[in-house]
This record gives sequence, structure tokens and C-alpha cells, in this order.
Amino acid sequence: MVPLDPRSRPGDVGGSPARQKLFTLRLALLRLHKVLLDMERREYERVHGRATAGELFRLVIDHPQFAWLHNISEFVVRLDEMLEAEPPATPGDAHTMIALAAKIFTPSDNGDGFQKLYYDAIQRDPLVVMEHAELARLFAQEPPDPPTPAR
Repeated sequence: MVPLDPRSRPGDVGGSPARQKLFTLRLALLRLHKVLLDMERREYERVHGRATAGELFRLVIDHPQFAWLHNISEFVVRLDEMLEAEPPATPGDAHTMIALAAKIFTPSDNGDGFQKLYYDAIQRDPLVVMEHAELARLFAQEPPDPPTPAR
């Protein structure tokens, strides 16, 4: 079974290169999620005052300011399911998930709701820039899709 500890390193996961890629993507998204959560918490507390850990948990689940971060949580859950699945993830599965993540985590000042908020976060917080750069490196390591044959 794959260790799902967010402090684990990619080399800690056994199995195929596909599983290692999925695990590496998972860890990168968890780090990004933490940085974005901390950023939103600071902004919330600037306006509303300090939030306890319990209040933060409730805010992350229910408050509109934190709702956009659910996309990351849901993606990580999908990765967890793939990492736990039998039969194990294939190279095609890993490629599909990395390509999907690359599409979702492309910041855009005129993109959909998540992409716009992600773009804004990159503009506001240098830690988000650093985590995004790590994701971009991971995406760049993935070979492109083969061209579709012309008919």
C-alpha cells in the first residue's frame, strides 16, 4: 500500500514509474493547497480577526472565500483513489492525470473561476509562485500527447 503521508518523499512510494508520478503530483498539490490555505487564512484573519483551528476547519468547508480550494482537495482525492486502486495505475493513467492537472492549474487572468483565482493568488503571494513553479516543472517533464493523425 502507498504511504499517503504528505511528508513522504516521492522515493518512499513503491511500485511503477506511473505510481511514482502520481505520488509526486499528489505531494506537489498538497504543498500548493497548504500555501493557498495559509494565504486565504491570513486574508480572512486580516478582515475578521484570528480564527482557531476548529474555526478554520469550518471555514474551509463552508465559507465562500475558501470554496475555490475544494478543487485541489477533490483532485488529490482522485489521485489517492488511483494510488490505492487495483489494478495499479498505468502510464496512460498517470499521463492523463498530469495533463488534466496541467490544464486545471494553468493560471489565467480571464480564465474560469478557479483559474482566475489561482492567477490572482500567484500575483499576491510569492510562496504560491514557488509552488506553482514546482508544478510547472513537473508538467514540463511529462511528454506531450502524440499528434492526432490527419484524416
